[in-house]
Parts: sequence; C-alpha cells; structure tokens
Amino acid sequence: MPPRPRMLAAAVAAALALGAQAVPAAAAGTPAAGSATETSRGVEIPAFYTPPAELPGADGTLVRSEPLPLALSLPGLDGPLPGRATRLMYKSTDANGEPVAVTGAYLEPAAKWRGGGPRPLVAVAPGTMGQGDQCAASMGLEHPLQLGSGTVSVGYENLAVYRLLLRGVAVVVTDYAGLGTTDRLHTYVNRVDEAHAVLDAVRAARGLDAASVTPESPVGLYGYSQGGGATAAAAELQPSYAPDVPLAGTYAGAPPADLTEVTEAIDGSELAGALGWSLNGFLQTEPELRPVADRYINQAGREALEDLSTMCIGDALFGYGGDESTGWTTTGQSISDIVRAEPVLRDFLAEQRIGALRPAGPVRVATGVADSLVPHGQARQLAVDWCAEDAEVSYVPVRVPNLGSGLLNHVTPLLADQGNALDWLTDRFSGKPADSNCGDLPDRP
Repeated sequence: MPPRPRMLAAAVAAALALGAQAVPAAAAGTPAAGSATETSRGVEIPAFYTPPAELPGADGTLVRSEPLPLALSLPGLDGPLPGRATRLMYKSTDANGEPVAVTGAYLEPAAKWRGGGPRPLVAVAPGTMGQGDQCAASMGLEHPLQLGSGTVSVGYENLAVYRLLLRGVAVVVTDYAGLGTTDRLHTYVNRVDEAHAVLDAVRAARGLDAASVTPESPVGLYGYSQGGGATAAAAELQPSYAPDVPLAGTYAGAPPADLTEVTEAIDGSELAGALGWSLNGFLQTEPELRPVADRYINQAGREALEDLSTMCIGDALFGYGGDESTGWTTTGQSISDIVRAEPVLRDFLAEQRIGALRPAGPVRVATGVADSLVPHGQARQLAVDWCAEDAEVSYVPVRVPNLGSGLLNHVTPLLADQGNALDWLTDRFSGKPADSNCGDLPDRP
C-alpha cells in the first residue's frame, strides 16, 4: 500500500500545479433565489442544480441559465477578462433512453478569434472530479478549491478552459449526468451518458442568447482521463446521436477505453476510490447488476460505496488511496476477479468498451507511456482500433519520466501535452488538415 504522506504530497503538488485557490466552504456556489437545496459534505449546493419535475423534449434544450462568477476575472475595456461565464442546465438522454437534466457552464471569451471564420466552440469534458454534487466542474470555475466538512474539490480543468479563452475560443463545460444535479447519482465513466452530455452541451451553448457561437461555428472536443473517455465516446456516437454537431477535431487524452483493464489497474492505487464511483454508477444504470452486488459486497464495501457517493477526488485520495477491493467483498476476491467470474458483469463492461465504432472527424489520442493508473496499453489500443476503422488518428505517446507515483504519472502527461493538444485543436478550426500517423503507429510505444 502506498504511504499516505506520498499520496498527500502528490495531491497537493497536482493542485498547486493547476493553480487552485482556496475558499471557505460556506461560500460554495451562488444560491439561486438566495437559497440552497442540499448540503454535501459541508458544501451548500445552489438551488440552480435541482432539476424541474418536467424536462423539455429536445436534447440540448436549455432548461435554465444564470450568470456564473469566475474565480479569476479582471476588468477590461470590453468586459471582464478572460470572458463572461454562464451557468447552464440542459436536457440530455441517458443510457437507458430516459430524459436527464445536466448542468455545466458556457464561457464567452473577451479575446477575438483570429483564426478566420466564425468563432469556434470547444466542449470540455472534465477529468475525474468525484461523485458528490459539490465536485461539479461548473462550481469549480467559481471556486477552484472547495474545502468543506471532509471534502476537497479541485477545479483543475480551469487551466485548459482559460487557455482556450485566451485564444478567442468559446468553451462549454459539462458536469455530466448526476454531478451537480441533485436528483440522481453521477454515472461515472458510463460512455453513453457522458457522450450524450458532451454533445448536448454544444447544443445548449448554441441556444444561449449571450453566446456568439452559431451552428456554423466549428466544434472541437477536449478531455483527459474520464474526460478523454467521454470525448472519445462522443466522437463515436456523434453520427447517430448528434448529426447536427459536426466535429472539427477531438482530443482524447488518457482515455479509459477498456474498463476491465482500468478496473484492475486502479485497484490498490492512489485512486482506488474510483472503483466505488464506478460501481455506484453501474448499479444506477443497470438494476440487473444489483443481485450480483448484494451477493459479493460485504458490509465494509457497502459503507465505502455510500461514503464515496458524496466524495470528490481529494477526499477519495485521502480516505481510500491504496485500498484493495478484496476488503470490500464477501469472498475476499478482488473486483476484477468477480468481473471475470460473472458473465453479467463481463457483458456490462464490454458494452462500455470504446473503440468499436469509427469516430467522426479527426481524433488525437495521447497517453503517457509511464501511465499505469489509466493504463497506457489500453489507451494505445484505442488508437489501434480506430486506425483499423480507417479513422483519421493522430496518436501521441507522451514520454515523461516515471515519477514513482501512479497519480503523478497520470497527471503529468496532461500538463506536458496540454499546449500541443490545444494547438492541434486550433489548427483544425483554422482549416489545416490533420495528419494521421496510423501507418507508423506500430513503431510507436
């Protein structure tokens, strides 16, 4: 088991590297109409995040919006810098075909787009935030570091958002289904729920009166880790689910494309708590998995799942980092062993596999060669699978030194490659053709 001090140092280093700023928990969110609907680990969830009883029929339709104060904002001649933010709630459809309310944020840049043509729009799919409503990325734009009673939430995606705004690119950020919204649990790494939330965020941004983007604006997708899986799945499902949202380019960094491999990799790691988020989300999506869970999950496991359901990534690092799932089961087997033994679990995870469909538009798959948390091999395999589908794939193995921590080996490539990833997307918006390197992929690690 990795020592807790090392995990603490890794988490703090990651937060500092991403420019987090501390705020008291009592200041979390700006309650709509001066009220909050619930408190999650000491953080008040604004009433804005409670969905109405009925939702619009069309996917991507705005349910409500309100101004969103940015933590980093400076006065400018033509308005605040780097731009104005709007909190969003919009309608989407989940993996079971049911309507779901999703929240997020749209950011209108102050900078002009100088690449020619209409201002582009990037949908940012956040990396792992957690499962508590206070972890939502839209709240992180207002409070980059939230500290509550037993919670630590870091808005680390803000760095990519601000870098895009400075380029004159509009941004829409999704919170995903159930993260922020108080009516259901976040379905962590569910490829359909996440893909739909990403694509419908684009539709919602187009419907916002304050937005300068139009249906003619080129659209790009940006995501790393959980976000990389979400954008990869969105690129695959766009032709069937959102043909009105053509994609100029998709960046999928460290995508968890094969959850069977990822499940085994994170067990016992600093991010072992993500196993609980996955199980909680899977049980909400597929009730047929409940009897299997009841048979295998012991009292300690049930308590862990309940505890994790309101945790953010910082909480899970401190509370469950290094834990083995064998302590959660009645048989002493690991979750991966149980998956191998139970066909219903194997089939469910197989349905979550990304790579069986040809993605729309050019894609850039990046993965750290030393990444063992979201294993490099399965991310590379996604590029191989897409190349076999004759997709336009730019595969990038990110070479950084092994830092002796699974968490740091996973986070460091995000920072090391982010500028190149944003350059790649910007080139797509400017009409430059993407170069596929499927031909020499076998020679790349």
